[in-house]
Amino acid sequence: MPRIFLTLGSINAFLCVLLGALGAHGLKHILTSEMLVVFQTAVQYHFYHALGMILVGLVLFHLPQSRTLKLSGWLMFAGIVLFSGTLYAISLTEFRGLSKIAPLGGLSYMSSWILFAYAAWKSK
Repeated sequence: MPRIFLTLGSINAFLCVLLGALGAHGLKHILTSEMLVVFQTAVQYHFYHALGMILVGLVLFHLPQSRTLKLSGWLMFAGIVLFSGTLYAISLTEFRGLSKIAPLGGLSYMSSWILFAYAAWKSK
C-alpha cells in the first residue's frame, strides 16, 4: 500500500507542475483573470495533497496496518478529484454549476488531515 500512495502522489505532483506551467504560460492569455485565479487555486491544493499522499506513503512504511492512515490517503486522492478537478473544469468552461461538487472535495481534504492526525496520535 505505501507504493500505491507514493506512486499516486508522485504522478499527481508531476501533473501539478504540468498544469501549473500550462496555467502560467498557456492559459494566461485565454482565461479571464478570475478564472486564472480559480485554476491556480486548483493547482495549489492539488499540489499540497499530492505531497500529502507521498507523506501517507512514507508513514505507511512505519504503520503498515493503519487503516485510518490508508483512508486518509484515499480521501486526499478523492479531494484532488472532487475539489481540484472541479475547479479545473470550472476555470476552463466557466460553468459555475459544477461549484456544488467542490465542497465535497474540500470536506475530503479536511477529513484526510484529521484522519492523518488521528492515525499518528494512536500509533504506538
